[in-house]
Amino acid sequence: MSVRGSWSRWTAIPLVRQLLFLLGCLLMLVSPIVGAIPGPGGIFVFAAGLGLALKYSGWAKRMYVRFKRKHPQKGRWADWGMRRASARRREEIRKRREAPHAPTRIEAGGD
Repeated sequence: MSVRGSWSRWTAIPLVRQLLFLLGCLLMLVSPIVGAIPGPGGIFVFAAGLGLALKYSGWAKRMYVRFKRKHPQKGRWADWGMRRASARRREEIRKRREAPHAPTRIEAGGD
């Protein structure tokens, strides 16, 4: 069995999901302490904690969506930081909407 298959079996257990969520919360709480150490370590610790919390908690996902609706610019930054595919897709759509209409090849008389 692959590692991914065995990991998904483990994460299907509710207790394991709760422990991973708590680990994510703990990492987010510890990130300011790690941030006091020279270097960008606190950012990475916070990002890892946020990722775990969002992956394994429906409540955290709802709070994140609420935050993104209230603060769209900050939500875009967070999505960019987490390298989410949905963020790239939404950013491309947003840029197309905001860009002035550029003539297509057919409108410009091209081939």
